[in-house]
Amino acid sequence: MPAQYDLELAEAAYKLVHDQLKLKKGESILITTDSASEFRVAEEIAKMAQAVGGKVMVAWHTTPVGYGAMTEPYLPEPLMACADKTDVWVELNNQWLLYSSFWDKAVTNGRTRQVMLGDLDIPQLVRLIGKVDIPTQKEFQDMVVEKTRKAKTIRITNPAGTDVTFENDPDRPINSEIEYDTPGAHFLLGQVGWAPKEETINGRISFDGALSGGGEAELGLLNGDVITYVVENGRIIDFEGGEKAETIRSWFEKIGDPNMYLAAHVCYGFHPTARLDGTTNEDERIWGSTQWGFGHQGSNFTGKEPRKAPGHIDGICLNSTVYLDGVKITSDGVVVDPDLKQLAEKLGR
Repeated sequence: MPAQYDLELAEAAYKLVHDQLKLKKGESILITTDSASEFRVAEEIAKMAQAVGGKVMVAWHTTPVGYGAMTEPYLPEPLMACADKTDVWVELNNQWLLYSSFWDKAVTNGRTRQVMLGDLDIPQLVRLIGKVDIPTQKEFQDMVVEKTRKAKTIRITNPAGTDVTFENDPDRPINSEIEYDTPGAHFLLGQVGWAPKEETINGRISFDGALSGGGEAELGLLNGDVITYVVENGRIIDFEGGEKAETIRSWFEKIGDPNMYLAAHVCYGFHPTARLDGTTNEDERIWGSTQWGFGHQGSNFTGKEPRKAPGHIDGICLNSTVYLDGVKITSDGVVVDPDLKQLAEKLGR
């Protein structure tokens, strides 16, 4: 019997496999999904991969606890052993394997194209991939990348209290998440991310969207609360924001690793249909937001060996104003740069 969104899901899975991953005949593809995720997503991607001539494997496994390296004690050894032995790895996990030791190995082997689509359900896959004008979205993101690459100094503010400045390292990559045809780490479209010069990051980063990490730090939607990191030279020196901020402070102290306090990356959210609903992969792409990660730093942000930490925590600053060398490209989440504004309007923004 047909199920809801059968046809639309097939279209989204085909766009992912054919247009974004560009899977070739004879290439191997590993699809990982835990028992908390919606299996039909994995099944449909597997069908499309088979149809274009891929060698398909779906790994359905027990849902681990935590994020990244924290998941490893709960995972079967064969899964961890095979992740870097494939041409393509699509991660659909509710509890992210991203930033685990075997993820690091897979995304640095010069072969594996890994795309992180953790915990997306069927309506999300349809809306966030299937219904997007990918050529226009790519043109928009490419322009954002070039404008950001040219900027030496960046300032970000938001109404919740963010006011942070930093400098760019021109030798570091800027990751535009839309095409997945090169080896390394990739993510859901609608995000542009990079690592600034860590020692130049100073100010206040105030999260008012969501905060996700591991264990007690999995707060999800903040629902009107604000958690602020006070950052000096790229390192958190204080947490502000009441009870939830104290929960985060305690979690950092419990981990006890100094690398957890170091900024790992900053990202723009520019997905035209993303909604703030508690799914981290979607929340981080809210149009006009910025997102900061602290802790483990993948090589995709620096082009060097990963900076190890036992976890990674991400927070979202809504309605961001971004200044590139003093010139605004967004104001309270609205695109104001004239070049970008034309493309944003084509995307319905």
